[in-house]
Amino acid sequence: MDHLVGSFLDHLAVERERSAHTTSAYRTDLEQFVGYLSARSIADPAVIGKQEIIGFLIELRERRYATSTIARRIAAVRSFCAFLVAQGHLGADPTLQIDTPRVERYVPRSLSVAQVDELLELPLREPTPERLRDKAMLEVLYATGVRVSELVALNVADASLDERRVRCVGRGGRSRDLPLNESSLTALEEYCDIGRPQLARVSSEATGALFLNHRGRRLTRQGFWLILKQYAMQLGIHDVNPHMLRHSFALHMLRGGADLRAVQALLGHASIATTQIYTQGSEPRPDA
Repeated sequence: MDHLVGSFLDHLAVERERSAHTTSAYRTDLEQFVGYLSARSIADPAVIGKQEIIGFLIELRERRYATSTIARRIAAVRSFCAFLVAQGHLGADPTLQIDTPRVERYVPRSLSVAQVDELLELPLREPTPERLRDKAMLEVLYATGVRVSELVALNVADASLDERRVRCVGRGGRSRDLPLNESSLTALEEYCDIGRPQLARVSSEATGALFLNHRGRRLTRQGFWLILKQYAMQLGIHDVNPHMLRHSFALHMLRGGADLRAVQALLGHASIATTQIYTQGSEPRPDA
């Protein structure tokens, strides 16, 4: 069964152009499903039926997984079974008879405008190369709404400062050009002119990465998360995560009267339904 999971993951990555992050999530979900089958001595995919899917669903519920996690596991199994049918390993798709658990949609946590303003000012208190980088990253993240994975993946060639935009590659390999506002453009120019050259000198290896760590290499998602967490703690903001600035960008845009379709395009959402989550929190609040 493991080799079929591997073939399915290759199919996702190559033919459907899913990101490495998405493929990894599918791997985790399907490894648990295959483990469930193996514990019941099921190695032949042809015998997977409705009863096996229901049994797996019951086990997930008994283990008290969150509804959202269960829904994701079943969605992965559903995609895998459809693949098995298409490849001739399974006669009929048993998941067609199974309802996916309903997940309550919630408005993602965000920061107020005042909190964002304070956060963006913090790096300026000590203009080191690292702080110039931090300032640029925070400004670009809030100005464009890019995913953190897209932010750290930016290369120097992706930043067209003369044209006031950055080009990022999102999920499915889709690229989009995102406009920079005045403050993000200024911060990025200062980092590229002063901060980045100093960080780049630390490493003997040339890199095209835009945002570098103290070793002169590409800054990782985990590295940026730690940086953001340290700044947030200085402001007394707890449980912060890198996605909060992206969520704040979307909510603040909608509160300012931005068109929903325009926000969808900037965020890189494939479905307008995903963007509509933010409309639940688009009314102004006292802390905004």
